[in-house]
Amino acid sequence: MNRKILIVLGTTLSATPMAASAETFQTYVCADGSQFVAAFYPQDSRRAHLQIDGRAIALTKRVALSGTRYTGQGITLRISRAGTSISRGKRPVTACSLQ
Repeated sequence: MNRKILIVLGTTLSATPMAASAETFQTYVCADGSQFVAAFYPQDSRRAHLQIDGRAIALTKRVALSGTRYTGQGITLRISRAGTSISRGKRPVTACSLQ
């Protein structure tokens, strides 16, 4: 009887989904007047997900000398102790801060 209870309990616990890890959403306002939302998911640590210019973009993490750099689709997001900046296409690099 005890063995059956342990089997049922073990099956139930393994079938129960784990609690979702908390994602981090950060809203940035830039010096040129633009703004964007960046989402960072613990289960997808190699990407930054941006909502910018009315579209959703996933940027891939790249090697950086200091801080963190994400790039994709003509956009580069740099986050370091010195600050955050974004460059889009041929526009100049713009400093951004958390809202």
